[in-house]
Amino acid sequence: MNIARVIVDVPSQNTNRPFDYGIPERFSGVVQPGVRVIIPFGPRKIMGYVVSLTDHSDFDKVRDIVDVLDLTPILTKELLQIGKWLSNQTLSYYISCLQVMLPQVLKAKYRKELWITTEEELPEELEKVFAGRDVIDYEEFQQSNLSYQKLRTMIEDGWIDVHYEVKSRETKRTTTMVEPQKDAIELEESLVDLSKQANKQRIVIQYFLEHEQPVPKKQLLQTLHTTAATIKPLIEKGILREYKQEVLRDPYGHREFERTQPFTLTEEQQAAIEPVLASIEDNSHDVFLLHGVTGSGKTEVYLQSIQQVIDRDQEAIMLVPEIALTPQMVERFKGRFGSKVAVLHSALSAGEKYDEWRKIQRQEVQVVVGARSAIFAPFTNIGIIIIDEEHESSYKQEDRTRYHARDVAIERGKIHTCPVMLGSATPALETYARAVKGNYQLLTLSKRMNDAMMPKAELVDMREELHEGNRSMFSRQLKENIEDRIAKGEQIVLFLNRRGYATFVMCRDCGHVKECPHCDIALTYHRRQERLKCHYCSHEEPMPAQCPECESKTIRYFGTGTQKIEEALQQLIPEARVIRMDVDTTRRKGSHERLLQQFGEKKADILLGTQMIAKGLDFANVTLVGVLAADSLLNLPDFRASEKTFQLLTQVSGRAGRHQLPGEVIIQTYTPEHYSIQLSSQFNYEAFFAEEMKLRKAFHYPPYYFLTLFTVSHPKQLKVQEVTQKIVQFMGQRLTEGADVLGPTPSALTRINDRYRYQCMVKYKKEPEQRKLVQRILHYYEDEMKQENGLQITVDFQPYQLM
Repeated sequence: MNIARVIVDVPSQNTNRPFDYGIPERFSGVVQPGVRVIIPFGPRKIMGYVVSLTDHSDFDKVRDIVDVLDLTPILTKELLQIGKWLSNQTLSYYISCLQVMLPQVLKAKYRKELWITTEEELPEELEKVFAGRDVIDYEEFQQSNLSYQKLRTMIEDGWIDVHYEVKSRETKRTTTMVEPQKDAIELEESLVDLSKQANKQRIVIQYFLEHEQPVPKKQLLQTLHTTAATIKPLIEKGILREYKQEVLRDPYGHREFERTQPFTLTEEQQAAIEPVLASIEDNSHDVFLLHGVTGSGKTEVYLQSIQQVIDRDQEAIMLVPEIALTPQMVERFKGRFGSKVAVLHSALSAGEKYDEWRKIQRQEVQVVVGARSAIFAPFTNIGIIIIDEEHESSYKQEDRTRYHARDVAIERGKIHTCPVMLGSATPALETYARAVKGNYQLLTLSKRMNDAMMPKAELVDMREELHEGNRSMFSRQLKENIEDRIAKGEQIVLFLNRRGYATFVMCRDCGHVKECPHCDIALTYHRRQERLKCHYCSHEEPMPAQCPECESKTIRYFGTGTQKIEEALQQLIPEARVIRMDVDTTRRKGSHERLLQQFGEKKADILLGTQMIAKGLDFANVTLVGVLAADSLLNLPDFRASEKTFQLLTQVSGRAGRHQLPGEVIIQTYTPEHYSIQLSSQFNYEAFFAEEMKLRKAFHYPPYYFLTLFTVSHPKQLKVQEVTQKIVQFMGQRLTEGADVLGPTPSALTRINDRYRYQCMVKYKKEPEQRKLVQRILHYYEDEMKQENGLQITVDFQPYQLM
């Protein structure tokens, strides 16, 4: 096996295949599938991923690999296979599919170091290279005559570890250690030599006479109440020495998690978990849909299924929506499985993510809890994959490789022959349709835990409030209820369907709306900075004092945002203590956690927020949930608008009355007669499903039809129209009779960042040739897509963003 087949880090149509490279003698045995290598490509040296080894090449002359970046594979054989599958599914470049699986740190430029990990005597040839040091630069090893093969054996036997030192300065956290450089007798001698005045230095030396091991400098200074200035002369004299040591960042390391015990399952839960446990035992691949109302104890079913997998020495992947990765969720998993859990999500720094990923790769953990990308955890013996809140659109990646975590989960489930469990109170229509049809197994939890009642939900018609002369954002009923709960010492969650202070700015004289100069969208007003911002391209400008069109002074903002509601609350109910959670108040790391903790400790009566408070929160004292502007999602140009509205209202309502106290929900709306609002207030998913499916069938939408969305963008409008038109004609002529090709139409947001956007859509039932046709289109326009600021064509086979 002296030829490696390598996918090179050049994302283009022409390089989207493996290239052959020779393996020099010194790398033999080290180059294996899944390691990254440096290879000559044309005139330059670039990175590539080895995907397979072979002993012959169809080329007479192959160039050799220049360097190996990993001594142990960072991608398993299975992940290489998933990468290939993903590349075919989404028509993305193979290289992009491999990179999406790795933590950011592994894509930066770095230095490698070798660390000794054992206390024992090293073999002679290693001792020579390390020469008494614990850490050496990788280059020193390369210059020595030690073979790569030997080094790899040493790593596998646990003598040595390889560390990446990243230039973007975040992979490693180090701490400064201090240790005595002399033995006890010499330390005693140096005490005698100290001058009478050097009291502080004397204390330091005495400390090391009692404790002979190294100690973190920070801890030493705190223990002895002294400063670095005391230690400096001792280091200069050679009595002590300082060195740096790596600390693995544990994002939750500062906390002891209380161990929790499994609850006894209810009859319903027991009936739901049995088929899953049976599937784990038989090593069979099945997809289960756990449809359980909010508060029905889905998490406990997940935890006990995972426990079974751990007992069998297998591994589990648990995905939760980014937004629901609350400290509460992490606590449940860490509490049950302790240090067997790694957590991956976007609030971790790149270094923390890398450390958690390393734990998985080294097989130090058996469970990974994380958002979308955790589906690629490098486990090798998966026993179950669980996706909680499976209807969430954040499981779909919206750029480069447009994968859906659910599809990847099912594909990995097939490879590992293990069950995949999808859980939700409001499953995606497509998923529920598959379960009804029998493609997935449906498991149902229809009751809440401890027989808690579902909250009582009421709809308030805001049109009537207006007729009665109430112009505030709060209906009289909601205001009275809030005051009543505050008086009783109970808590309230208020949910608003949008962020920002007010939506747009309009002149009341001429109707002029202030728009972004680069995008076709109204600017959003942010009160704190008195500025208008574009949420698409980040353009911003100061709030104008007069209308730029007719110079009238009556320029005002319209709409409601969380800030505005907070102010209105303070005027209406001054005694209420409010915590506001939205994009602006949770920018800083850890602020999300801090605000929720304050609310949990009852330091506020009202939690006011946007999407981020809708999911996964569990506070015993919350008895009232108010939904303001329930309809704002209904008016979007998206065939899933009613489904998203139903899901959101059901999720938010589910935050009330989860424990002993009964809950109540008040939904304020201008269209109370709409079926998705009516049925969400009754928590009736089945009726909603039946109603929505009729419409989907009539209008040829999923789950009855599949969709493919093409989005074309370019700085020139005519160019975009022309290309989109060509795509429509090309697809229309070559697909079967049954397919509808719609378009070209301008996208709902026709211009973003000075680029015009058009789209066309294919609706179809079965088109086996479709991917080949799309590939031909992308190939045909490849040169124009390579140009700076040139044409862009994106194809999405599972569109969730239709804007």
